[in-house]
Amino acid sequence: MYLADSRSAGSRGTEAAAVPDTRPRRRPAAVPSTVLALGAVSLITDVSSEMVTAVLPLYVVAGLGLSPLGFGLLDGINNGVGALVRLAGGHLADRGGRRHKVVAGLGYGLSALCKPLLLLAHTLPVLGAVLAVDRTGKGLRTAPRDAMISLASEPAHRGRAFGVHRAMDTTGALLGPLVAFAVLRATVDGYDAVFAVSGCVAALGVLVLVLFVPGRITPAVPQQPEQERPLLREALGLLRRPELRRLTVCASLLGLTTVSDSFLYLLLQRAGNLPAHLFPLLPLGTAAFFLLLAVPLGALADRVSRRRLFLAGHGVLLLGYGLVLSPWHGVPAVLAVLVLHGTFYAATDGVLAAATAGVVPARHQGAGQALVGTGQALARFACSLAFGAAWSLWDGRTALTVTAAALAAAAVVSAFVLRGTDESPATTEEVSA
Repeated sequence: MYLADSRSAGSRGTEAAAVPDTRPRRRPAAVPSTVLALGAVSLITDVSSEMVTAVLPLYVVAGLGLSPLGFGLLDGINNGVGALVRLAGGHLADRGGRRHKVVAGLGYGLSALCKPLLLLAHTLPVLGAVLAVDRTGKGLRTAPRDAMISLASEPAHRGRAFGVHRAMDTTGALLGPLVAFAVLRATVDGYDAVFAVSGCVAALGVLVLVLFVPGRITPAVPQQPEQERPLLREALGLLRRPELRRLTVCASLLGLTTVSDSFLYLLLQRAGNLPAHLFPLLPLGTAAFFLLLAVPLGALADRVSRRRLFLAGHGVLLLGYGLVLSPWHGVPAVLAVLVLHGTFYAATDGVLAAATAGVVPARHQGAGQALVGTGQALARFACSLAFGAAWSLWDGRTALTVTAAALAAAAVVSAFVLRGTDESPATTEEVSA
């Protein structure tokens, strides 16, 4: 990245070589423009997605008359679809000669198309099909997007880059519900208006992707020319790499003990005796603290250890579980849990992606991100099903107590698995193919 200007013009070239260049050299930008453009796309898309997410439970249960159980099954199946499609998205992006924008654009386009189609979904099968296509779009775009961030960023600054992207993404998550509720209050056919506005916003996100994200990412670290496109067996064979295998195992193990946000908010609302009308503010609280801490903790991960910070984030989550189970109630306790919950996401979401990028070759960035992300997503999906069953069998507090004990055990096991494997982010070089 730091290329000396080697002009040779007879004696002038000799003099230039003899006199050292004392001019200060400009440091490379920690956050490339590609990352900022992708952050803008994610911000706009999250406004659109969270508009729908904010009203969908009310629309399904109150508007269409479906049972909460039906909505739960619908949500669970669609999340599973998104996790599985992520593997295909990562491999297709790598297979296309690192043309990740094409696959990501397909994913963003599918999700944008689904928003207005919700206007026509009035039965469970049709609604399920539309949401499945929407989740397919999310699954396709996630790994290529993270791969583009990894390739465009200097290895020593990847934590900061992912932190900036996640902060912009979370800004959209904050604005989406607020826009949805404003549309509901300002219109007569509230749900239809929300879906229509959401579709327009999603289309704007696709337009920003097309106009401002480069079609082919030039890696921040120069790579050897590729002789052939990556094969599927090579992508799946990435798990033979000890570093990636350990990271995937630990992300999946910890995901098995990570309670979904909806369950945690419901427990928090009951423990704190919060009025029902304040319930929608709980996700906004988590998103606000995630937004504030994503960049600082991403930068901290670059200076210390991404894996250790990832484990520490789950320790913070365990502390949040403890506060929910403690006799301390009221608004201060609720705020403390939301601070810890937002800190957990800031210390794990982008940090895990940055850690993955450091142990995967550039030509397999999409597949590597997909393998780790899919393992974690499927594990969290399994945790949601198990936690829901435990809540039905026992009660919420008992289920959370068991989950907290399992999380503590998973953290100890993960620390043992990852011992001695910490990278030095400031000096990490690109993994060779």
